[in-house]
Amino acid sequence: MPYKISDECIACGACAAGCPVDAISEGDIYKIDPEKCIDCGACADTCPVGAPKAE
Repeated sequence: MPYKISDECIACGACAAGCPVDAISEGDIYKIDPEKCIDCGACADTCPVGAPKAE
């Protein structure tokens, strides 16, 4: 199940830098492309506020 970034996102970019498949794009809050997400959890491991969560 792909991860989704919650409203807790502070747009720091740590999750995007940690994503091995470049599934995360920048915006007001970052967004994960569910088609590219491989459910590895790297984004959740690098996020300082715990915004990425498994759906």
